[in-house]
Amino acid sequence: MPIAPHPDKSARRKVNHGTDVLTSSLDGCSTMGFTYFKRFRMEIDLVRTPLEEPELPKGYAWRAWHPALLERHAETKYDSFRSEIDATVFPCLGDRDGCRRLMQEIAGRENFLPAATWLIEQRSRGENPVNCGTIQGLMQQGNLGAIQNVGVVPDHRRVGLGRALVVKALLGFREADLPRAYLEVTARNLGAVDLYKSLGFQFARTVYKAVEEEVHAY
Repeated sequence: MPIAPHPDKSARRKVNHGTDVLTSSLDGCSTMGFTYFKRFRMEIDLVRTPLEEPELPKGYAWRAWHPALLERHAETKYDSFRSEIDATVFPCLGDRDGCRRLMQEIAGRENFLPAATWLIEQRSRGENPVNCGTIQGLMQQGNLGAIQNVGVVPDHRRVGLGRALVVKALLGFREADLPRAYLEVTARNLGAVDLYKSLGFQFARTVYKAVEEEVHAY
């Protein structure tokens, strides 16, 4: 994900839900300003960190990557993020077509890693499978695995699906002989930060993602 430029000296700091959000704007009439969302890059050692094959709760099942599942991944991504802070940080996540384009872009990369890309579905007898969670993985330069968009649909949270998705992706990176993996998470998403820390991820650095917005003069 792109790293935002450092805020200029005119930036005004707000404290929101315990984390910093930086805003900067130009004086004058209505113009475009930026809000800078703090994000953490977190990394994990895949050689030393113990990982076991995750078990899903009863009624849930894994779907390994296949191009025919692209639309389902995109729809799951949209349902997972459209009402979350990440849809503000990355507006494409709050748009169904945007999620489809993002998924196409990820799956079309040369460094796309199917072994670290999974869908979780819920199966009920006589009914169509329900999309519940999605994760994608890339192989970056420097033998790094990169986790993309850990998404769990709201109705299926708090049963361990997020943890299972991350572990499943990490095992895919390990299968590809990658010694380390990383992800980025919005600082305000405290639940996700705590989850990644509990799995063995460590803070590597802080970055700011710029989001353009219209600013009106007082």
